[in-house]
Amino acid sequence: MNATVAISFVACTVLVAVISWYKTRSVNLRSVSGLFLAGKNNNYLVVAGSLLLTNLSANQFIGENESVYVNNLSVMAWGVTSVVAMLLVSEFLLPVYFKGGMVTTPDFLADRYDEGTKRLVSIIFLLSYMVNLLPPVLYGGAVAMTGMFDLPTWFGVSYWQCIWIMVWILGLVGSIYTIVGGLKAITISDTVLGGGLLIIGICLPWFALKTLGNGNIVGGLTALLTKHTTHLNAIGSATDAVPFSTLFTGMLLVNIYYWGMEQYIVQQVLVAKNLAHAQKGMAFAAVGKLVTPVLINLPGLIAVHLYPSIENTASVFSVLAAHVLPSVLLGLTAALVFGAAMTTYNAGLHGSSTLFVLNIYKPYQAKRSHVTTDGELVRVGKRFEIAVSLLAMFTAPFILFAHSGFYTYLQKVSGLFSIPIFTIVVIGFLTKRVPPSAAKAGLLFFMVSYFTCQYVLDISLHFLHVLAILFGATSLLMLAIGRRWPMQRHQTAEFVPDVVGLAPWKRRHWASLLLILAMLSLYVVFSKWGVAT
Repeated sequence: MNATVAISFVACTVLVAVISWYKTRSVNLRSVSGLFLAGKNNNYLVVAGSLLLTNLSANQFIGENESVYVNNLSVMAWGVTSVVAMLLVSEFLLPVYFKGGMVTTPDFLADRYDEGTKRLVSIIFLLSYMVNLLPPVLYGGAVAMTGMFDLPTWFGVSYWQCIWIMVWILGLVGSIYTIVGGLKAITISDTVLGGGLLIIGICLPWFALKTLGNGNIVGGLTALLTKHTTHLNAIGSATDAVPFSTLFTGMLLVNIYYWGMEQYIVQQVLVAKNLAHAQKGMAFAAVGKLVTPVLINLPGLIAVHLYPSIENTASVFSVLAAHVLPSVLLGLTAALVFGAAMTTYNAGLHGSSTLFVLNIYKPYQAKRSHVTTDGELVRVGKRFEIAVSLLAMFTAPFILFAHSGFYTYLQKVSGLFSIPIFTIVVIGFLTKRVPPSAAKAGLLFFMVSYFTCQYVLDISLHFLHVLAILFGATSLLMLAIGRRWPMQRHQTAEFVPDVVGLAPWKRRHWASLLLILAMLSLYVVFSKWGVAT
């Protein structure tokens, strides 16, 4: 690692931190609203930036490029088809959240079912973050930084030891950033990093294509489009990482859950100044999801041509960036990957704290007739963040021994937690007859069944199809319980006066149409009717 790379990395990282501090210096971080809700005053650009950067992490840089390198472009479906889910969430879920004045996603479940369901789902959320969000984010960031800087050589340690070192550096920096800055600092840094990602999204493919074309970018593009064209196919077969059929089953369910119910994502939208800004921010973030394949997937495609036999496929992105980028841009890229890992980690850590403090600790103290103050809740939240962060730092390095591909591992484990919650939320929206006991039974049935199908029985069906089948089975179970023992007292969300503004964005339907057409165009281009001939 030369001095220019190091200076560029440090300068960019410090700049983001300084801007975040400057923009948050007036926020009262000793109050629940200031620490957990960022004052509920973010405009649509901040919402869009924080959504996009919270979604983007080193996991995608590492995992999706690995999948493209090993399989083909079918993995882009995770990002591109998110557009449909984001539009559905914007149109149907966000108005409910804003009307109900909700702070966490399980708040809806308390209104629809009961406090017990809300508490149970909050615990499942926390388990999901501790198992399948925070440790993988640290691991992905460690892999990326290790590859770009060739840190084992620089530190004089083994690859395994270097992963441990980087996991702890990322974890400690992320913890301090979250505990000191709160949600406002996270959203501001997301917006700043968004501009940097746009720069790298253009520069990395440019220099990689020039390298592929021996200094001629047109030659590189020609080679990319005429050789190894099977990798350009986004219409996945049954043997690919993402079969095309799963776009209409489990993937749609997972994406709706992620953008509309995942606490650390939804929290970025709920801090918008009003519903119109929230919907507009979601639409701008959807535009970002359509262009991110240039950054997330194109490097893997180019690596197929430049490095036909990489042994550690998880290092594809890092190897390419270190090989083709000038030192200044490599430092900037490393800073952005570092920042992307941090923003997702910070948001997950902050979401965990919010869920624990507001949905578990505060109600527990209320039952004991103890009146909690803002200062007490803030202190408990910060201590909880420290404990969760330490757990993530101790467990993250062991992901190195996962047998399946990194990104497939993440998505498969995620289904254990996400779709059961998605199921009871959907049924809660569709009918008022289903009682709280059905929601609890549905959660237990889904999680046990999915775990059995994936880790006990040898089922050849793709895990996304399994998720869709279990969603249907669990829905039928809950409806059957509701028919036999219908809910006698209908819970309804209490209407909150128009404090934040409940008027929807007037141009959202035109924006939705353009986004859907753009998504379909991408699939036509990257298919046998387009460049994947």
